Amino acid sequence: MTTLDDVEALIFDVFGTVVDWRGSVSRQLSQRHELPDHILEDTATDWDAFTLEWRQGYYKHTRSVAEGGSGSTNIDIAHRQLLDAMLETPRWRHLSSHWDDKKREELARFWHNLDGWPDATEGLYALKRHFIIGTLSNGSARLLIDMAKHADLPWDIIFSGDIIGSYKPNPKMYLGAAEKLDLPPTKVAMVASHIHDLRAAASHGIKTIYIRRSTEDTEFRDSIKPKADGGEVDLAVDSFVEIAKRFNR
Repeated sequence: MTTLDDVEALIFDVFGTVVDWRGSVSRQLSQRHELPDHILEDTATDWDAFTLEWRQGYYKHTRSVAEGGSGSTNIDIAHRQLLDAMLETPRWRHLSSHWDDKKREELARFWHNLDGWPDATEGLYALKRHFIIGTLSNGSARLLIDMAKHADLPWDIIFSGDIIGSYKPNPKMYLGAAEKLDLPPTKVAMVASHIHDLRAAASHGIKTIYIRRSTEDTEFRDSIKPKADGGEVDLAVDSFVEIAKRFNR
């Protein structure tokens, strides 16, 4: 028997846990940037580095708002603001004049079209038969809806930064999701590829499932262990399908 036997709902971090944000955005940039060839030849633009820097700005923004700072809880607005700021920096200024307002809006919406990890759709459909499944993401509601349609992610419910009114790791995100599900935190499990997210969830009584992803927690993901093996999470897996097999009710 595991400590997860009473769980009725699974809430999922999305970026990195369910979808490959890094590969998806850098791929879209490389295919649909619409820049003159001489710009690319002169600068050897590194779209992976561009994506990573954009994402680092996202982390700083969401953390600041979660801690009480000012800023939008609509991540589309934040993504556009972060993009504009990047294009004013020396590293990326050469791109600025080639991307007008319309193009920048299109680029910001690349985050709506992220591909799921290979196990995501199959695993979520399997889990949906036995649990309520939903997002608990800093993404905005419309972004998560579009992403679900794009990647075939069969959520029962979406909890997002703009719906709950903050960002993780603010306690209201975790406790708000449990409250809306009409469940005590102990009957909810968080699934994430980021140990800091799971630590925050666990501090409020939510159970924890760690999933190893190639782009996330790269420095220490292989050292994360379940409590049964002396670790700190309730379960550690390599795929959503594995979770479903563990709880084949």
